Amino acid sequence: MATQPENFLENDVADLKNARLVIVSTQWNKAINTELVAGAKAVLDRYPQIQLYEMLVPGAIELGFAIQQHYKRYHADAYIAFGCVIRGGTPHFDYVCEAANNAITQLNLNQDSPVIFGVLTLENEAQAWERLGGVHGHKGKEAAQTALAMLALKQSL
Repeated sequence: MATQPENFLENDVADLKNARLVIVSTQWNKAINTELVAGAKAVLDRYPQIQLYEMLVPGAIELGFAIQQHYKRYHADAYIAFGCVIRGGTPHFDYVCEAANNAITQLNLNQDSPVIFGVLTLENEAQAWERLGGVHGHKGKEAAQTALAMLALKQSL
């Protein structure tokens, strides 16, 4: 089980200054993504010095393109990519998960703003709710904490 404590990184990020953070989430499995974003905002709202923006895209495959285009135009300091892909009866699940993972990995290697991978890849919807405040913690909150840590790291370099 990969669950972090409630505030696993927040103590190290108190001095963030005027960072711009963008949350990009998908419309597929909207109720789950809405909860991921709400969890992230619950953490980020404690940092009024961070400018927070949001974007919606249709699905997980579009996350990479949207983040890349936003970065080219506006150069935010960090991004969080939220999505939820639930396995169906075809190999489509594997293609979507791999494409989203590869796109976000490439963005992390090719631009100087971190992109946090907040895409849930699940067997069923019940697993999503276990990761949104259930036995596996809240992955939206964890993604926001990771973004804060990466912003702090970026500012320290």
